[in-house]
Amino acid sequence: MGINIALDGPSGAGKSTIAKEVAKNLGYVYVDTGALYRSIGLYAYRLGKKTNEASEVVPLLPDIKLELKYVDGTQRVIMNGEDVSEAIRAPEIAMAASNVSAIPEVREFLLSLQRTMAEKHNIVMDGRDIGTVILPNAQVKIFMTASAEERANRRLKEHLAKGQNISYEEILKEINERDYNDSHRAASPLKKADDAVELDTSDLDINGAVSAVLEIIDRKLNSLRPQRGMAPAVNRFFFTFVRWIALGLLRIVMKVRYEDLSNIPKSGSYIIAANHHTVLDPVAIGVKMNNISAYMAKEDIFEHKIAHALKIFHAFPVKRGKGDRSALNTGIEYLNRGYNLTIFPEGTRSKDGKIGSFKSGVSFIASEADADVLPIGITRRKTRLGRTFLTVRVGKLIPYYKLKVNSLSSSELRHSRDIILNEVKGLVDE
Repeated sequence: MGINIALDGPSGAGKSTIAKEVAKNLGYVYVDTGALYRSIGLYAYRLGKKTNEASEVVPLLPDIKLELKYVDGTQRVIMNGEDVSEAIRAPEIAMAASNVSAIPEVREFLLSLQRTMAEKHNIVMDGRDIGTVILPNAQVKIFMTASAEERANRRLKEHLAKGQNISYEEILKEINERDYNDSHRAASPLKKADDAVELDTSDLDINGAVSAVLEIIDRKLNSLRPQRGMAPAVNRFFFTFVRWIALGLLRIVMKVRYEDLSNIPKSGSYIIAANHHTVLDPVAIGVKMNNISAYMAKEDIFEHKIAHALKIFHAFPVKRGKGDRSALNTGIEYLNRGYNLTIFPEGTRSKDGKIGSFKSGVSFIASEADADVLPIGITRRKTRLGRTFLTVRVGKLIPYYKLKVNSLSSSELRHSRDIILNEVKGLVDE
């Protein structure tokens, strides 16, 4: 199962709007379950069926084929080949959706579709019973609320913006009726899951609500991350001694300036991902870390006499361009033992100063080990006297759940890899 975020709550609490923004922020798939029920309600409404009568709705289900597609990053709802994304938002379809959602056969009809998406992707799903019925094992469950009056005001603004003529009183009445229907229906009534975090958005704008949800997600997923300590104490003592010697020697060879060192975590293990200019880049990075790092290095380096020294400093070989699963597993092992893992995802040093394409191994390890990634950008200049000048800039830690992939498909790994690449690029001076 991927990472699943369940957002439940009454109609008009802002779930869909907030869920879309949260999914975009995390790079997850957004699943609008309300749109699925609205589609069935629309189908029955168009045929003149009583949407609150199971005997009239259930026979229609075999004729309905639903798909969720993403066009330019926007979810589109396809029913029997027709894009109904706008049609299902008509005011009269809201009550039809509430009516059909109370029919057990309709809920069962949609259950497998929703769970299949949750298994295949990292998702944000909103609805009425996501955390209680659809995704009872979701890692994060949030129950969003807001006063009926505030929800009516929000809906009124939406309708007016679309040129739809409807009064505040009508909307408030509809919301109160729907709240009652949703919370009193026999099939999967609206209620807060026992392990859900309640969030009242009455006094929050969209940005405030999105920030609050992201904070809850961050807090919850951080509590689920594997708890790793630091590298062994004896090794850390040796590392501290060597670090100061290395720093002194490094300053003889080149001039190094460090920026934003406060972004370096004070404890725990994580992946360090940096662009690569010189053979001394690992030293320039390592001397400022609070923890010992293991290093993934290209295989041919270990053919030289320095191979033994490299292994003392926890370097291990990787076969470039061959999907070296053994090296990837070694990296995961080091993380689990409390070491950092330093990777130069380009796979080789840059010859022209530009950042090349990143390999996907860093994304694979981050996902498999649930490891955060610390991006570092290195800029190299030559002084007039020919001395090398490095600027090492430390970025903000990228949480593992933003990089989590499920199927390990090439497209998912590329997306995760590009998040890291863009962060590193943003740290490098042009």
